[in-house]
Amino acid sequence: MQQKSATTKIKGGIMKTLSNPLLKFDTYIDIKTAMSQQAYPIVLNGCVDSQKAHFIPNLGEDFPCRFVLTYKEEKAKELYQDLCFFDPNTVLYPSRDVLFYSADVHSNHIERQRMDILKKIVEGKPLTIVACLDVFMEKMIPFEEFKEHCLTIDFESIIDTDALKLKLSELGYENSGLVEAPGQFGIRGGIIDIFPLTEELPVRIELWGDEVDSIRSFDTETQRSVEKLDEVQVYPATEMILSRNKIGEAVRRMKEEYKKQEEAFKKRKRLAEKERLRKMTVRTEEELLSFGTAEGSEALLSYFYEKTVSFLEYLPENTLFFIDEPHRVLEKGKTYEEEFFLCMQSRLEGGYVLPGQADLLFGYEEILSKVMVEPLILLSSVIQDYAFYKPKTTCDIEAKSIFSYNNSFDQLIKDLEHWKKQNYRILLLSSSTTRAKRLAENIKDYGLLAYFATDFDRTIAPGEIMVASGRLGNGFEYPTLKFVVLSEKDIFKERKAKKPKKKSQYSGQKINSLSEISVGDYVVHEKYGLGIYRGMEKIESDGITKDYINIEYKDASNLFVPASQLELIQKYSNLSARKPKLNKLGGTEWEKTKSRVRSQVQIAAQDLVKLYAERQAKEGYAYGKDTVWQKEFEELFPYEETEDQLSAIEDTKRDMESHRIMDRLICGDVGYGKTEVAIRAAFKAVMDSKQVVYLVPTTILAQQHYNSFKERMEHYPVEIAMLSRFCTPKEQKRIFDGLKNGTIDIVIGTHKVLSKNIKYKNLGLLIIDEEQRFGVKQKEKIKQLKKDVDVLALSATPIPRTLHMSLAGIRDMSVLEVPPVDRRAIQTYVMEYNEELVREAIERELGRGGQVYYVYNRVNNIDEVAAGLQRLLPNATVEYAHGQMGERQLETIMSGFINKEIDVLVSTTIIETGLDIPNVNTMIIQDAQLFGLSQLYQLRGRVGRSNRTAYAFLMYRRNSILKEEAEKRLKAIREFTDLGSGFKIAMRDLEIRGAGNLLGAEQSGHMESVGYDLYCKMLNEAVLTMKGEQQEVDTFTTSIDLSIDAYIPETYIKSESEKLSWYKRIATIETQEESEDMIEEMTDRYGDTPAPLIRLMDVALLREEAHQAWLLSIEQKGSKILFTMNPRAKVRVEEIDGFLKQYRNKMKIKPEANPVFVFESTGIPKKDLLAKVREIIGGIQKLQDKS
Repeated sequence: MQQKSATTKIKGGIMKTLSNPLLKFDTYIDIKTAMSQQAYPIVLNGCVDSQKAHFIPNLGEDFPCRFVLTYKEEKAKELYQDLCFFDPNTVLYPSRDVLFYSADVHSNHIERQRMDILKKIVEGKPLTIVACLDVFMEKMIPFEEFKEHCLTIDFESIIDTDALKLKLSELGYENSGLVEAPGQFGIRGGIIDIFPLTEELPVRIELWGDEVDSIRSFDTETQRSVEKLDEVQVYPATEMILSRNKIGEAVRRMKEEYKKQEEAFKKRKRLAEKERLRKMTVRTEEELLSFGTAEGSEALLSYFYEKTVSFLEYLPENTLFFIDEPHRVLEKGKTYEEEFFLCMQSRLEGGYVLPGQADLLFGYEEILSKVMVEPLILLSSVIQDYAFYKPKTTCDIEAKSIFSYNNSFDQLIKDLEHWKKQNYRILLLSSSTTRAKRLAENIKDYGLLAYFATDFDRTIAPGEIMVASGRLGNGFEYPTLKFVVLSEKDIFKERKAKKPKKKSQYSGQKINSLSEISVGDYVVHEKYGLGIYRGMEKIESDGITKDYINIEYKDASNLFVPASQLELIQKYSNLSARKPKLNKLGGTEWEKTKSRVRSQVQIAAQDLVKLYAERQAKEGYAYGKDTVWQKEFEELFPYEETEDQLSAIEDTKRDMESHRIMDRLICGDVGYGKTEVAIRAAFKAVMDSKQVVYLVPTTILAQQHYNSFKERMEHYPVEIAMLSRFCTPKEQKRIFDGLKNGTIDIVIGTHKVLSKNIKYKNLGLLIIDEEQRFGVKQKEKIKQLKKDVDVLALSATPIPRTLHMSLAGIRDMSVLEVPPVDRRAIQTYVMEYNEELVREAIERELGRGGQVYYVYNRVNNIDEVAAGLQRLLPNATVEYAHGQMGERQLETIMSGFINKEIDVLVSTTIIETGLDIPNVNTMIIQDAQLFGLSQLYQLRGRVGRSNRTAYAFLMYRRNSILKEEAEKRLKAIREFTDLGSGFKIAMRDLEIRGAGNLLGAEQSGHMESVGYDLYCKMLNEAVLTMKGEQQEVDTFTTSIDLSIDAYIPETYIKSESEKLSWYKRIATIETQEESEDMIEEMTDRYGDTPAPLIRLMDVALLREEAHQAWLLSIEQKGSKILFTMNPRAKVRVEEIDGFLKQYRNKMKIKPEANPVFVFESTGIPKKDLLAKVREIIGGIQKLQDKS
């Protein structure tokens, strides 16, 4: 145990209502007495679940830290949630995955949680920590050394940026250009950005020489500063700190060990294993010496630190320990140690690891013996044999669990009356204030006096019923004390904890996607067509410096485009993997392609606008406002709605209550809560006596949605039926009749619901799930059904924002972008394929009662892979599925998987898009290097749909990927893990798919020929023109090329991709205000703006003014400046003469097809050139006929 820390008492969570009754409780008094006499360990027999959480903070009120040790992850979570109600200083310390240390990269989610708690310990904060025994068994670096590695930077600090860079890398921080995620840092000249692992926001430190000039937090989205700070504390980003000065010694120890192992393998003639071990040792040594880190670095602990300690040593002196169910904790320690030992044994035998890499745990008996000399209380539900713990005091408590009422309010009232007569103190807890108030009212309606209390500061009198808001897993009763606490879960079915929403305190523009272009990518120039981006070049001519974008076209011809004209260039994105054909500079092919697509786009826009007009003209059914039942039904939703969900629900209801026919599309990733929006809309329709059809693409989905609807509506008189080909003819007839005579309110089914034989009595709402997955014939039938009813379509492929804009008002859309609160972060590991690890990962998932997806994307030998897994796991049921199977066969396998008859499903990427199987929480992807980021992202989203931790293992073949050096590989893989920039690219892929789905297959072909961005631009223009909202001035572009230095200096922004992004943003400047705002942001991020950059902004503003004056271009040739007019400009010809005279003989006009004003600039100083050009633009604008 470490030395004494602050001895603050943990008073935060003690509440009179709950603590005062204990003061008269004999058992509680006995324990307190034993504690004062130091008669530890103390055993408390007869505890029940939430009652343990009631006792813990009360018994430990005089201790600075309390540690609750339990035996499994689920139990730790339950205890943590209960303790949070009694003590707000409760934290959950997660276990690490010692078995999978060998992964290249893990997501840093668990690391963040743990580091946050270590920070609180260092700062001496009062704490109640809940954890499983295995956290004490893990080996850690000594606490003193850990503290030495915590940095504090304030205004007194003197900073050497090179030394800081090394230090941060040592602490596990990753050097990246743009700091977007915890655990990253970036240094640009005198500006240092760090995202400390323990903070909500990253921090920007500005230096003056080597002194700190300012410290401020900033927003990752906008990269703009948020607030000023006095100091920043940087805690390590990893618990395994690889000090550079220890690397030599660590490598020496590894080599020594390797030599011993090599001899042993030689003797036993195990040559393959020897070679495997040699490769691993050499690779680790190379990575350590080159990069100061290595994959699986946590396993190298014993080489870097001779002395290692348990987390136990990190806790403050005078910590009170509680062991929950001591006999189970003993069992857990024993099995964990054995399991680990067996795994490591087989890895050592196979030459996968060195002995030092397997030495990662302390024995459980050694750890528990250390805990036993501390103040310790054992909490047990039944009397056990405690010989191992050698208790000095034993107490028994009379406590009872509450029998669940299962929504039976009458039974609850009977019990309340009984308790009241017996003079019990009664406390009822409800998860929200509104529900608590309503519960108190409902009890009063039964003639019992109950009151609602806003806090727990008063003592309940005997015979009183108090209702308050709070969340507890289960209630409990102390019969001798005559005190009972009931939780909402006891009375009603479980409601999930509503977490407070984190409001983003800042908002702003995301940086444009052009920053994702890299050299070698295909790009589209609106005038010249498709080429390859070859990088940015700084070109100097006649003493003028500018940045140019180099684009290579057909026949190796190159085009240099001024970086200030970036708005004409887009990244070429399409879905097929085919390489696009390059255009020829000066050829006519590109213009032909463009005009062909433009005419097709106009047809598409016409159809869309026509459809919209037709629907606007028709009168639909207007639903009434929400009923009392509707409100009550929505209150019963057991999760916290996301803001996106709430606005989608609101939009849908508004549509239903209007006289317009609804046609709304709800987009959002799987598990983002689309179904709940549909359920509420369906309920609203049924409340107005309308029927609802819910159309889904597959039988399995029909079954899943049917179950969801049944469960949500079980307390209401709503008749729900499911129609699929599993229905018998008799069932079908019953459903057909019910729909005809109106006894069935909601029917959920596959395309069967579209059959001609079905007649609806009063159809009001059609809900379509994943419309793009239906065939042409079915779509026609849907159209017929759609005609006069409200339609709600749901899609899991995100719809691109650009398209969203052009379709706004034509197709109403709601987008769900925020994941639900309860989604657990998926632990992602990227590692070389290794049969041993595959077996361990699957066995561990099956061991906790779960199932596994194994993704293998080749149909030709998927059966062999499945057979191989079956041999590896003889006790598991392994099946395989792929898209070339018959529909029925596939359906049978999928239902078997859903019904838990299959343990491991080997499958291609067809894993059903909408399927929601909460029991599958491990996914292994073989040959992950062959998948696109978007595929990996979507696949990964199939796990992690329950409150269990989910695991995704991305496995690659080393020989196939290791062509590049290790650092690049680790960097690219990092993107998979933390959903950094890789996530953005993935979203882009999916958006393109979404756009194709929305506009149909034919339009997808046109999208392919000009690229997605340009297609969206054309569609947007066409739609606006059709609706009469497009002004002609918007349909041409203006370019400016003047002989002035206007560029972003390399010394100011080094990263080419960031530069590109800025050029793109500067090209869109339209007002002085936007320009000033951008200068402010750049100063904030990079320091004072240099003169060439200010000029670049001025040129951008000038271009907008020239555009408004109908100028196509302004170009400087020597001393002449040419102002080329758009021939469609309406100019008052009679005033041209006067305009020319203003400039005497310095201004001429060439009356060509595109009229050109030519200005002679000789004699005008360079610094005044922009002002002169601005003046001439103003004069040209005045010539225009405004009538």
